[in-house]
Amino acid sequence: MSYRAPVKDMLFDMQELAGLQQLTEQIPAFADFGLETAGAVLEECAKLNEDVIAPLNVDGDRNPSSWKDGIVTATPGFKEAFRQYAEGGWQGVQHPSEFGGQALPKTIAAACGEMCNSANLSFALCPLLTDGAIEALLTAGSETQKSTFIPKLIDGSWTGTMNLTEPQAGSDLALVRTRAEPQGDGTYKIFGTKIFITWGEHDMAENIVHLVLARVAGAPEGVKGISLFVVPKFLVNADGSLGARNDAHCVSIEHKMGIKASPTAVLQFGDHGGAIGTLVGEENRGLEYMFIMMNAARFGVGVQGIAVAEASYQKAVAYARDRVQSRPVDGSVKGSATIIHHPDVRRMLMTMRAQIEGSRAMSLVAASAYDVAHHHPDAETRKQSQAFYEFMVPLVKGYSTEMSLEVTDLGVQVHGGMGFIEETGAAQFYRDAKILTIYEGTTAIQANDLVGRKTTRDGGALARAVAAQIEKTEGQLALRDSAASQSAAKRLGAARGAYLDAVDFIAASGKTDPNAAYAGSVPYLLLAGNLVAGWQMARALMVAEDKLAAGEDADFMTAKIATARFYAEHILPRTQALRDAIVDGAESVTALALDLF
Repeated sequence: MSYRAPVKDMLFDMQELAGLQQLTEQIPAFADFGLETAGAVLEECAKLNEDVIAPLNVDGDRNPSSWKDGIVTATPGFKEAFRQYAEGGWQGVQHPSEFGGQALPKTIAAACGEMCNSANLSFALCPLLTDGAIEALLTAGSETQKSTFIPKLIDGSWTGTMNLTEPQAGSDLALVRTRAEPQGDGTYKIFGTKIFITWGEHDMAENIVHLVLARVAGAPEGVKGISLFVVPKFLVNADGSLGARNDAHCVSIEHKMGIKASPTAVLQFGDHGGAIGTLVGEENRGLEYMFIMMNAARFGVGVQGIAVAEASYQKAVAYARDRVQSRPVDGSVKGSATIIHHPDVRRMLMTMRAQIEGSRAMSLVAASAYDVAHHHPDAETRKQSQAFYEFMVPLVKGYSTEMSLEVTDLGVQVHGGMGFIEETGAAQFYRDAKILTIYEGTTAIQANDLVGRKTTRDGGALARAVAAQIEKTEGQLALRDSAASQSAAKRLGAARGAYLDAVDFIAASGKTDPNAAYAGSVPYLLLAGNLVAGWQMARALMVAEDKLAAGEDADFMTAKIATARFYAEHILPRTQALRDAIVDGAESVTALALDLF
């Protein structure tokens, strides 16, 4: 089975749900990036990922990146594929043209990112981290830092990393110990150890630009005393050429459950006199800047969840069409038939398909909100879209990655015993997907953000505003007479009710009984993500019904209607159980004494 990019579904979501046409009409910078351009970009991106990057995925799993004497060598073929990726301009798809980027909307770039991650998750992590480094420098870097580093990051000559985690400081960055000593010439010497640094050392680019969190002497305790530094692998001369090797070295790489071709490095800074770095922005504002990078990466990781789920689904469908086993229960085939005839296999495949399509639509709607927030000429419109996008980020990251675990698990299950055998390839998607719920902030961290910053802070106002938009869609569905629309209206309304009950509970208890609010934080995230993805599927259902009636692309529209109805009847009902756990089950989460575990 070869990966085939779902270009038609992506373009449908962009145009019908994410409002690509409105972006081109309302934002002058995007005037030339309508559906025709998006289609051309996605077709070219699909060719590279299908023909060049996807074939390396299994090789990367079986022949991972390797470390020897401080040097990391990527899986054979990766370096050449990365060169083609960079030469095609894919690293700069959404970045400013003044630095060599394409300046396309994030709405289009997100779909390109999904393709690369579906093709090869380990490979795609390198450009994902580089995107984050570019975002951070664009936001907080000096003019010199921007002109020195961003063009080289965009053209693929150099790649970027983010260095947060230390052996004693995982998600709690208040414990960061890496130190920075000012040298009096505008530079700092960096000393410390960073772990879990994705693509922290490799041979695919000339230089690696490390963005490193560290403390300057005398800085305040905790997160308020963290600064951000650019620490390149090779120092950069005034004319832009590479200079001496910096004192930043990879002392080992991890042996992992999945994403094996992506080297996860332990980096040592300053063992030989100090690594030279330059301050990004102002001292003690590093966490603020790094969160820009992290938010970009969190959205990107959510897209990774959708991507690996899509690859797993495609492999499962191909297997189900080919594997012959047992007679159909309805007698439609005499003798044994391919397993796709069996109702439970179809249930599994539909569960996979519906959740992928719902999450994809949710991510592209969020990307469109980002585009409006950053580029729309009206300030109030930008403000509202920014609030909506920020609400969506933990849903895209948290829900889509948890979804990917269920989908890739089902992918193995469809294969039966053959799924447990590595040679079939189904297990790799399952193993690769597990990291997605962990890095860039675990699902619990995304849920804490949703509860604390996005719900209790404003008393649930924004969360209820999202529900009000969903209610409008319910009203539109209710006016239609098809069985699918009526079913979707009923289920969407019930899910919205469950969500509002959870919002009310969390908004009320967040300030008076935080344990109660946070005990249900992950169920709340899953409920909200399920609802918003289901909302997008309901919107897609109405568009598809209208287009089918008009005689447009009957196969695609028929499939979209069936998938949206399945989502409404099989995925949305899960929200009620989550609501009950949140509202009625908070006390039992902390009831057992610690010494009884």
